[in-house]
Amino acid sequence: MRTERQIIKIDEEKCDGCGKCAQACHEGAIQMIDGKARLVSDSYCDGLGDCIGECPRGAITFETRIAEAYDEEAVKERMSKIASGEKSLKSGCLGCAVMDMRENDGKAEPDKVSDEEKPVGKFNSWKLTSWPVQLRLLPENAPFLMEADIVLGADCTAFARDDFQSSFLSKPGTVCAIGCPKLDDSQYYRNKMARIIDLNGPASITVVYMEVPCCGGMVKLVEDAIELAGRNIDLRLVKTGIDGETIDDETIRFRFQQQTRL
Repeated sequence: MRTERQIIKIDEEKCDGCGKCAQACHEGAIQMIDGKARLVSDSYCDGLGDCIGECPRGAITFETRIAEAYDEEAVKERMSKIASGEKSLKSGCLGCAVMDMRENDGKAEPDKVSDEEKPVGKFNSWKLTSWPVQLRLLPENAPFLMEADIVLGADCTAFARDDFQSSFLSKPGTVCAIGCPKLDDSQYYRNKMARIIDLNGPASITVVYMEVPCCGGMVKLVEDAIELAGRNIDLRLVKTGIDGETIDDETIRFRFQQQTRL
């Protein structure tokens, strides 16, 4: 039954994909989809707004509109499925939850620990500093993107190169993103990268790609994105062989003439 009632409204432009609202929603009405919070069904939303106070971006408000009536029985069934592990919907997919890991976690600094004392994988100074890494899931306004050094790797490169992290993620605060120009939507990636560049003004972009023909699409989409954004930026292109060795390493400096508003 549809009726006029109070229900939440999510502004996807403001949403940074942190997932706090999904965790706060006791009815499982909010799910993280493609890095954004979405109201999955009007009938799951009770209109009480427990999620509103959890949003750090102010992306959730109330609105009064015609909507499906709140269905308590459907909510109970949904939450039962979540509790049993059938669907991880309440908190959304962890792959969509934005995490900024740049701050020190209180453990020993990497450069203060000798090589002999370093357990494998625990004190790497080139560990990931942000999440998610999949370009499709990465929110365009994630706070760690602002003026960051972005490393965009084709999916296969991290498997071909045993030095991927140490060679490309060693600079503090470097943001890593991955994607496949052949299997994913390269046009979508081009437009998304253009928005990321325009919104955040990254310090640099490094594209790590394979020597195989399909990987050239990664270079092209980033070059096109920079042109669309019209931002001055240094673009480093690193071509990797199947054997993991660097075949070519060049830097292109994009410079755009300043425009004066009349």
